[in-house]
Amino acid sequence: MDVCIDARGLNWYRGTGIGTYTYNLLKNILGIKSDNKYHLIWSGDGYESFINEKISVLMASKKHQRFFENYYIPSYIEKKHLDIYHVPQNGMGLAQDISCNKIVTIHDLIPYTLPETVGAGYLKRFLMEMPKIIENSQGIITVSEYSKKDILRFFPHFSDDDIFVTPLAANEEFRPLDKDKCKNYLSETYNISTPYFLYLGGFSSRKNVKGLILAYEKALLSFNKPISLVIVGSLREEGEALKNLVESKHLNHYIKFIGFCPDEVLPILYNACEAFVYPSTYEGFGLPPLEAMCCKTPVIASNITSIPEVVQDAGILINPYDILDISNSLVNLSQNDALRIELSEKAYERSKDFSWEKTADITLKAYSKINEKYLLYNT
Repeated sequence: MDVCIDARGLNWYRGTGIGTYTYNLLKNILGIKSDNKYHLIWSGDGYESFINEKISVLMASKKHQRFFENYYIPSYIEKKHLDIYHVPQNGMGLAQDISCNKIVTIHDLIPYTLPETVGAGYLKRFLMEMPKIIENSQGIITVSEYSKKDILRFFPHFSDDDIFVTPLAANEEFRPLDKDKCKNYLSETYNISTPYFLYLGGFSSRKNVKGLILAYEKALLSFNKPISLVIVGSLREEGEALKNLVESKHLNHYIKFIGFCPDEVLPILYNACEAFVYPSTYEGFGLPPLEAMCCKTPVIASNITSIPEVVQDAGILINPYDILDISNSLVNLSQNDALRIELSEKAYERSKDFSWEKTADITLKAYSKINEKYLLYNT
């Protein structure tokens, strides 16, 4: 097959889930031996590391985005007689006039399910463009069975057989580390000197950090040892409101907001904590719990949307809307060393079921199935 992949998101969304997904997907697809030839639509630098005799790069400028999407890319695809065009960033930028089979990765449908949690500009664009993207695609890749169900719920006309689930994976830096060294680093760098529960993953209302704070407050009286709650992330408006809530409840001594942390610090935070807590009310996949599991860290996470697909029985699954349930889980895990050890082992074993190599392999199979199916239709 001749496959064209829109790789612009690798640089445009660097540091986000879509940027990470695009990078790892490309790296691993191009590492699989096959007779395929690949054409990468690129913007920015860094393409040199992907170049070999089976790979071509078409440079596209963000400054003239509409021209490239509506004219230059379709013209290139038609001229080269390509078989597959894959747009990983929720299909955004997929032109109508593409003369080959089109596959899009739709990570989630949060603008449809929780529109109040999405910025107004993105919400408007997503709701306007997504029906056209779905209508214009022969195949859809998504990251969980739950997201697949959402796609079929809002777009029931799309064929179930043409939606492929390719679970995500954690990057290789998320692995077990020397816990004492991690704790010493955090004590010296962030003044974290007591055992702690960890949360990271953003402050959107769907992340339910307020619920976690209220559950931790309730659990405080029942802990049999000092144990804090460490919250990671750039605060901005929603985070500042949560910090104000903590201050109003005089919990500053127990709940620590440590702000943005560089990527290289995240594995240290995961490794040193008592448990990672993720009470989100909606996830298309839920990567942070998997990152924690890769670090051999016990996980307390929501029992709804896609999260149970990732965690299964390797963690404590809680009702994110039940403050008492979250609170009891915090207390139970803090007081039960045997349970903590058991869950850390289970989490680590479960994490081995996920890899970017598997993601890439399933993606290639999706390319082949769509190409074969629609080749038959068109002959």
